Amino acid sequence: MNKITNDIISKIDCKIKDKIEEVDKLEEHYSKLVLEAFNKFKVNESDFSGTTGYGYNDYGRNKIDNIFAYVLGSEKALVRSQFISGTHALTVTLFGLLRPNDTLLSITGKPYDTLDEVIGITPNASSLKSFGIKYEQIDLINDDFDYEKIKEYLKSNPCKVIEIQRSKGYSTRKSLDIDLIKKVVSFIKEIKKNVIIMVDNCYSEMTEFITPTMVGCDIMVGSLIKNLGGGIAPNGAYVAGRSDLVELVAERLTVPGQGSEVGPTLGMNKLILEGLYMAPSVVASSLKTNIFASALLEEFGYNVSPKYNEKHPDIVLNITFNDKDKLIKFVEGIQEKSAIDSYIRPIPTDMPGYNDQIIMASGSFTQGSSIEISCDGPIREPYIAYFQGSLTYKYGRIAVLNAIERIIDEN
Repeated sequence: MNKITNDIISKIDCKIKDKIEEVDKLEEHYSKLVLEAFNKFKVNESDFSGTTGYGYNDYGRNKIDNIFAYVLGSEKALVRSQFISGTHALTVTLFGLLRPNDTLLSITGKPYDTLDEVIGITPNASSLKSFGIKYEQIDLINDDFDYEKIKEYLKSNPCKVIEIQRSKGYSTRKSLDIDLIKKVVSFIKEIKKNVIIMVDNCYSEMTEFITPTMVGCDIMVGSLIKNLGGGIAPNGAYVAGRSDLVELVAERLTVPGQGSEVGPTLGMNKLILEGLYMAPSVVASSLKTNIFASALLEEFGYNVSPKYNEKHPDIVLNITFNDKDKLIKFVEGIQEKSAIDSYIRPIPTDMPGYNDQIIMASGSFTQGSSIEISCDGPIREPYIAYFQGSLTYKYGRIAVLNAIERIIDEN
């Protein structure tokens, strides 16, 4: 089998039909929820007007916070363009919650590479470690939490914040679904009720019917150039959860005593609202593209995770090539069928915050927007591509077919 025929595509479409219908139900659920939130908080055209300077009395901004809190099932949300990325929002959140001599415990192993210098795993004079904040981690076991080690640690050590990273990052583990998070949150709260459980929710919004804060997590963080920005928000992030904790983060982002009451929106309100409005459709397209790619790559003998018929708790698909050249060719194939910079050839490059060279296809309207369509990976064994996004299912299929043809032409 050395080419993609119409018969193969028809076979794949038939195989994934039920999974695609499941995604349609998810899209309908969130479409109703988002519209309900817009109606509840009476969004009107004047809410699109942005503020400048201090950002006092920005009614549109306040409605956005309320809408995000409603959709995410949280007491409060902080949605700001002043967050430049998900990593930035996570950093502000950690510095907002932790104090000198406090301990941060990750129970999903080492977090995403860009947090290494934030935490102090890689030395940095501005890290949490440099402020006297301790860090410990407990690795997952077979894609589940190590309950015994968590229990042993919490009973023997002080701990202020527990961090859970839902998405896999540049690892080979599976992303975490809500059922697993619900189970571990209940387990932790029975041992240490007052510990703060923080979830890195990037890539995972609107992929399941419920959210981390609905199952007992205290606070969660995500980027607007991923799922909830709908491919429209040009930057920004959100923090959502318990009101007191979100306000601590707001005071770290802005000024103690002013917190979420300030921050100019500078004309961003319309883009953030429109992005959230489109998010159910865009996330659904991303999931469908992910499912299609998973089934088709498996048909050609590639190791993928998650498989098409498994849970998809985020929009990321791992494709293990065990071959540097195939990883590069696949990424090139995605770039070739992107809207922007399609003529540019991606090459492995050093990037800030990463220890390995990274190859990345991201022909997107917004720089680094994972939700549009992108594919990247570190140049290290076993040479895994991390594929995510697509604003529409049709665009996603075109890019996937092109990328797979690039790698099977060699067989």
